Amino acid sequence: MSTILAAPGKYIQGRGELKNLSRHISALGKKALIIASELGVTRIQNAMDGSDTNDCALYFESFEGECSMTEINRMQDIFHREGCDIVVGAGGGKVLDTAKATACFLNAPCVIVPTAVSSDAPCSALSVIYHDDGSLDQRLALPKSPDIILIDSELIAQAPVRLLTAGMGDAFSTYFEARACYASASDNIHGGKSSITAQAIARLCYDTLLADGFKAMQAVSGILCTQAVENIIEANTLLSGIGFESGGKGAAHSIGDGLNTIPECKRIMHGEKVAFGSLAQLMMENASEKELNEAYDFCISVNLPVTLEDLNITENVKETVDKIASVAVLPGKSTYNMPFPVSAESVADAILAADLYGRSRKQK
Repeated sequence: MSTILAAPGKYIQGRGELKNLSRHISALGKKALIIASELGVTRIQNAMDGSDTNDCALYFESFEGECSMTEINRMQDIFHREGCDIVVGAGGGKVLDTAKATACFLNAPCVIVPTAVSSDAPCSALSVIYHDDGSLDQRLALPKSPDIILIDSELIAQAPVRLLTAGMGDAFSTYFEARACYASASDNIHGGKSSITAQAIARLCYDTLLADGFKAMQAVSGILCTQAVENIIEANTLLSGIGFESGGKGAAHSIGDGLNTIPECKRIMHGEKVAFGSLAQLMMENASEKELNEAYDFCISVNLPVTLEDLNITENVKETVDKIASVAVLPGKSTYNMPFPVSAESVADAILAADLYGRSRKQK
């Protein structure tokens, strides 16, 4: 029985750190291919205005919209053509996944520069790859986490506040899922048991959200970068990233998978779905009233969903919830990492109970 903890090689965060990108990555190589959306290229270049790039040359290439093998192969060709030896992904989820997969296939160093902290994906050793038509191709497990995560806090504070709160929703699940996996002695996504280090990081992630989540949301709504914002950036990215990979996943993410299949939830972000999944998981665990109130009050304070109505589910509720639950208990789902038997019926009842509790808590 192995204990496995996964983490990025180096984590760098601070205001204006993009100006230091060339220096930070110079130990990895001499020329970097920077993958970003067309708008992202402009944002990154503006943030780097006046910076010294003598330590490592930078070549920018615009991302064409889909993390597919077509795009990954195109990036590999550009990497060779331009004589690059580092891959940098700068932007959101699909850009970062493209960079990670490209670096993996090239056996090249990988640097990740998130421009929002809407999920804990930047730290992960995983790329979700799609077909050119947008349908899922594969979830590519990578041999290691990125070599460097670099976050310019000032850039994050300029992103829409909903992205920050969605990241809090994803991070919110980390402690509850890691705790469940530890109780059941389930494997994490790297096939090992959770360490006490991973458990402590997951708990710190949750405590940081409670302490600074509302303050950070308020600051970012005013495009301000306070210490609370810095703390939540770290919680959303590093603490949650290590916590979920090394601590393990539980019912919350599987319920989120079920919500992904519901058309009404199409515009609901990943972290928002997982946050509600966490509340349903707490119902499955018969959590104490004190813990439930703490969890619900946090979600309400940062505009995360606590009812089915918040998820745009208002019609055919029982039928819809049954569909969500049926997906959550498909073979291989992390629902089975819970430390007790689960069924579609118990998951559906927990979802409906979470909705009832949320409606009651909102009234208070």
